[in-house]
Amino acid sequence: MIDLKDSRAEIDRIDQQIVALFERRMQVAADVAEYKKSVGKPVFDKAREEEKLLAVKNLCADEFNGQAVREVFKQIMSISRRLQYTLNQEPLNGGFKVLSSLPRDAETKVVFFGAPGSYSEQAMEECFGEEITSFPAATFKEVMEAVRDGLADFGVLPIENTTTGGITDSYDLMVDFDNYIVGEHVLRINQALLGLDGAKVDGIRTVYSHAQGILQSREFLKSHPMIQAIESGSTAGAACLVAKEGDPTKAAIASVRAAKKYGLRVLADQINSEEGNSTRFIIITGRKEHLCTADRVAICFSLPHETGSLYNMLSNIIYNGLNMTKIESRPLPGRNFEYRFFVDFEGTLTQAAVQDTLSCIRKEALDMKLLGNYCTV
Repeated sequence: MIDLKDSRAEIDRIDQQIVALFERRMQVAADVAEYKKSVGKPVFDKAREEEKLLAVKNLCADEFNGQAVREVFKQIMSISRRLQYTLNQEPLNGGFKVLSSLPRDAETKVVFFGAPGSYSEQAMEECFGEEITSFPAATFKEVMEAVRDGLADFGVLPIENTTTGGITDSYDLMVDFDNYIVGEHVLRINQALLGLDGAKVDGIRTVYSHAQGILQSREFLKSHPMIQAIESGSTAGAACLVAKEGDPTKAAIASVRAAKKYGLRVLADQINSEEGNSTRFIIITGRKEHLCTADRVAICFSLPHETGSLYNMLSNIIYNGLNMTKIESRPLPGRNFEYRFFVDFEGTLTQAAVQDTLSCIRKEALDMKLLGNYCTV
C-alpha cells in the first residue's frame, strides 16, 4: 500500500527542486535581456519559442505529459518575457501622448451621434461639460469621419447596451478607421414613448426610433400590437420627425430630454424591457492619446482558422496575469464562419505585462489592431 504521507513528502522535495531551477532560469533570462538590449534584438522570438516548445514536448514519454509540459513551458516563457520587458525598461507605449484630463473648454470640438436631445449628447455633456463646441452627426460613420478628418477633436457614440448587447456597427467602424478609444461612459437609459399634445397611447399606430430603442422596448411593443415600429436614424431624430409631421397617430421612442427639446409629451415613461437598461458610450480621438488614469486596453485581431488558435491568443493575456474584461466577435467579410475578436483587458501601455501581451498577439495573429488605452470618465 502506498503511503500518502511519503508521497506528499516526495512531491514537496521535487517542488523545491523545481522552484530552485525556475529561479535559476529567471537569472539566465535576465542575462538574455541584457544581451538583447545591447544588440537591439526584440524580446519576443516566435521561431525560437516554437522550437523550444516542440523540444520539451518531445522529451516526454507520452502525449498527455508532452502536451502538459508544453503548456507549462509556454507560461514560463511568458513570465520570462515579462521579466525581460521590465529589465529593458523601454518606453513601448506606441508613441501615445498622456493626457491629464479631457479638455472641457470652448476650443474643444466634439461630435456626437444622433440629433440634439439624444442620449449621446447627454453622455458627451456628462464627460466634457457644456462649454465645449459640439455638433451632431447622423450616423456612426459620420462621427468616425469627423474625428478622422480633424473636424472634431473627440467623438461620442454608443458601443454596447445591457439589454441588447454589443452595437455591431461601432465595432466594425473601429476596424475601418484609425481612431482610438480614450474613455468610456455608462449612461442609464430610460426610453419613453413621445407624442404630440392630446395624443394617447391607444391612438398611436406608428412609432419611430433607432433600432436599439425599438429592441430595448420590445416588451412594451409586444403588449401594444396595434403599433408598428419603424427604424429611424436615432432616437432624438425620431422625436424631431414626429414633432415636424404633427400626426397624433405617430410617436417616437426616445428620451424625456428629447421630449423637452422638441416640444413633445411623454405618453408612457420607462418603457424599456429591462429596469437597469444602460448604454456604454466610447469617446474616440484621431490622435494617439490616452488619459493618465487609463486602466484598460482594447484590441482586435483575426486568427488562423485552426484548432486552439483563440485559446493560444487568450493565453497571452492569462499568462501575463492580466484580467480580460470583455470579448466580442464579428464576422470577417468574405470569409464564411470566421471572425474578428474584440478584447478588452485591464492594464496600461507602459506595463511590461501589457507590452508582452501585445507583442505576442501581434506576431501570432493574422492581424492585430490596438484600439486604445482608456478608462471610465
